[in-house]
Amino acid sequence: MSELQIALLSIGLMVIVAVYVFGWWQQRRYRRKFGAAFKASHVDALYHDSAAKPVEQGYQPALAEMVEEAAVAPDAESFAVPDEACALLDASTDYIALISPKSLAGADALVRLWQQRFDFGKNIHVCGLSVAGGTWEKVIPESRLPYAAFKLALQLVNRSGAVSEARLADFRDVARTIAAQLQADVVLPDVAEAAARSHALDKFCATVDQVIGLNIFPRGERVLSGDEVARSAAKLDLSLQPDGYFHMHDTRGHTLFSLGSFDNTPFQHHTLGQQRIDGLTLLLDVPRVEQPTLRFDQMAELARQLADDLGAEVMDDRHVALSGAGIALIREQIAATEGKMLAGNIVPGSAQARRLFS
Repeated sequence: MSELQIALLSIGLMVIVAVYVFGWWQQRRYRRKFGAAFKASHVDALYHDSAAKPVEQGYQPALAEMVEEAAVAPDAESFAVPDEACALLDASTDYIALISPKSLAGADALVRLWQQRFDFGKNIHVCGLSVAGGTWEKVIPESRLPYAAFKLALQLVNRSGAVSEARLADFRDVARTIAAQLQADVVLPDVAEAAARSHALDKFCATVDQVIGLNIFPRGERVLSGDEVARSAAKLDLSLQPDGYFHMHDTRGHTLFSLGSFDNTPFQHHTLGQQRIDGLTLLLDVPRVEQPTLRFDQMAELARQLADDLGAEVMDDRHVALSGAGIALIREQIAATEGKMLAGNIVPGSAQARRLFS
C-alpha cells in the first residue's frame, strides 16, 4: 500500500469519527432542549379533575422516541405558525378534543379533519404542542413540524347562531377516528353538555349584539355623488374596502367605524362617479370595538364632521335631526351593553369578542 493510499484511508477514518462525534453531540443537545419541555407534568387549564390525568399521561409517552424523531426533522422550528386563537381556546367557547399520540405526529395525521373542515358549520381551530418550544401553535395542512399532542377545536357560537348537537357529534366522531388511527389517548368532552353551553352562550351574545347607526342626510332635495362621499371620507381617514363600505381602522387594522349608503347599495371604485346617494349611515359594531362607549363619542363627532363637509345633517331613520338628548340616550344603551359584556367575561373588541361576533 502506497503512502498516498495510507493517507487517504486515514483521512477517511477521521471523517467517519468526526461525523459520529458530531451526531452524538447533536442528539445530546436535542435531548436537553426537547426533554426539558416534558420533565414537568403539563396539565391543560381547559381540563380539570377527571380530565387532568389523561391529559398529563398523554404528553409524556415514548419520550426517547419522540426526541429522536425531532432530532432528524430539518429546520422544524422555521415552520411554526404562531396564532392567538390557540391561546383563546376555552371549554366555554369551544368543543376541544385533546389527542395525545404515543409518538410524534405531523399535520398529515389529521387528513380526515382537513377533508371535512367545512362540514361543521362553525370555525375549527387546530393547535399542536410544539416539541421545540413546548407551546401550542396553529397547525395547517402544510405544517411540517412534529407535534406531541393536538387540540382539535370547534367554535360553539358565532353570529349565525349556536352549533348544533348533531354537528358537535360529527366533530367528536372525526376526532375519535383520528385518535384511533394514531393509537392515541384522547379526551372528548360530552357532546350534550357542550351543546347546552353553546345555546347558553348564543343566548347571552344575542343580548349584547348591538350595531349602532347614525344617519347623514343631505339638506333639502340635494343628492350626494359617490365622488363627493369618497372625498369627504378620505379627509377623515375612511378608506373604501371590498365590502362596499368606507372603513376607519385602529392601529392594528381592526375596523372602528364603517360608512355605507343608507339603502345598503355598495360603493365601488369604478362606479363612484355615476353613483347617487340619498343618505349615508355611519356604523359602530359595539361588541367588536374596544371601549365602545368612548368609541361612540368619537363616532358622533365623526358623523358631525362628515355632515358639515357634505352639507348634510345627522338624523334618525325618520329624517328627524338627532338631538343631544338622542345622542345621550344611545350612549347610555352602549354603556349598558359594554358593562354586560364585561360582567359576562367577554371584553369588547378583544380577539375573543371578534371571533364570537363574526
